[in-house]
Amino acid sequence: MPETLLINGESIDRGEKVLTKLVISKLPSGTVIEIPVYVFRSVHDGPVVLLMAGMHGDEVNGTEIIRRMLTKKMLYPLKGTIIAIPILNIYGFLNFSRQMPDGKDVNRSFPGNRDGSLASRVAHYFMKEVMPYVDYGIDFHTGGGSRTNYPQIRCVLSDYRNEELARAFAAPFIMNVPYRQGSLRKEAARHSKSILVYETGESLRFDEKGITIGIAGTCRLLHHLGMIDSCMPASEETIVCQKDTWVRAKNAGLWRSFVQLGGYIKKGQNIGSITDPYGEMEARLNASATGYVVGLNNMPVVNQGDALLHIAF
Repeated sequence: MPETLLINGESIDRGEKVLTKLVISKLPSGTVIEIPVYVFRSVHDGPVVLLMAGMHGDEVNGTEIIRRMLTKKMLYPLKGTIIAIPILNIYGFLNFSRQMPDGKDVNRSFPGNRDGSLASRVAHYFMKEVMPYVDYGIDFHTGGGSRTNYPQIRCVLSDYRNEELARAFAAPFIMNVPYRQGSLRKEAARHSKSILVYETGESLRFDEKGITIGIAGTCRLLHHLGMIDSCMPASEETIVCQKDTWVRAKNAGLWRSFVQLGGYIKKGQNIGSITDPYGEMEARLNASATGYVVGLNNMPVVNQGDALLHIAF
């Protein structure tokens, strides 16, 4: 752990607790857009852990997880440093949107470019100011659109550090998910840093169960690293899934699910139906694999090809 962190031009020494605000840009109105970054440093040597949410502005569960931990003063480490960023994509948060105003996804824009799109500039600034100090991290996300995710950790399990941290977090599901081009997770791995993705709930909706599990899992990970002195054991057994697949709509119409999020299903099982709005057509959908329902589309009106149900096994 460095003696001094230099973030946003501010020197942060051991034992200090600092709120600094990264100035990214301005709205067309001239309003300055700032990203609050909380830094909590112990005087004792230890790892630097990043807790970040709101990379997609409409994903509020991670923001609430970090907010509650800040409010309850749960981020004061016994050793090492915790960097907490409740909202990275301030633009998306203000506009209830996944993307930046340029329509681009920050999590497909890493490592970024200081002269590129707005999303690319945010990614570049984060990589320049914060990422050099980080050893491990949790990137909090939720399901996109009207899809909800059962609480899960996503990582590449072939990296022993990822598996160790994922098992310490002990979410109900650990999913082996390959790196995606332009993602923070992939860019961090390129620099030998381990970032876990925690997924729970649906965009623009609080998922109380997932928030509670996320706080407890974060505490277990910090306890595993020796950064806090106590934590609660996991309330559910962790299930490790090596593969996953989506069931997609073969017809457009009204979607009804017959399965429960987090439940176990068998290949060929009837999982739902799609009907037209007039009662003239009904298509039954069957599971394409045996496994667990880790994601579910809550939108009743669907188009052909829409992702309906996420199965992990």
